[in-house]
Amino acid sequence: MQNLTDKAFYFISGHGRGWVFSSKDLLGKFSRSQTDNLLCELVKQGKIRRIARGIYDYPKYSKLLKQTMSPNIDQVARAIARKFNWHIEISGESALNILGLSTQIPAKYIYLSDGPNRNYDIMKTMLEFKKSSLKNIGFKYKESSLIVQALKALGQEHITEVIIKKIRQQIDENMYDKILKDTQISTSWIYEVIKKIFKKEINGE
Repeated sequence: MQNLTDKAFYFISGHGRGWVFSSKDLLGKFSRSQTDNLLCELVKQGKIRRIARGIYDYPKYSKLLKQTMSPNIDQVARAIARKFNWHIEISGESALNILGLSTQIPAKYIYLSDGPNRNYDIMKTMLEFKKSSLKNIGFKYKESSLIVQALKALGQEHITEVIIKKIRQQIDENMYDKILKDTQISTSWIYEVIKKIFKKEINGE
């Protein structure tokens, strides 16, 4: 059992601090009964955290605050979507919050989904899935949808250099070229802004 527990933790920790997952994410490595037992044991050991029914995370720890950080809501939403085989798309207002472009503290985070309407209480943060027709599920990367939805919510007339800089700061540099390629199908004005975000010339590729 100990060897299996170590193997499970190695797999989980390999995704990095902050990863959110369900038992489904481990089923390629372990059987259903093994997975349930292993997750239970890792929670007891304090190596992972149960943040909702059937949803866990490998929590981040803030040395500055000297405390375990709250789970990443976007990661939570995507773990739930994987668990139930839903396609999801973040709402514009929630995208603004995640990218730090809104000064309002959100009452809840809202995702559009091709699954049923669902609400989750994630450690006092509300997460809502609304059944809807999805428009941006063709994006390969979650960052692409996040940026596109945020820009749509802001509107073309409200895009400033400050906004562009803030978005750039939120995205890993390794994702710049990937997002540029991924979002070519976007509305033209949105793609022009995305090229500015990642410091590409308007006519360059």
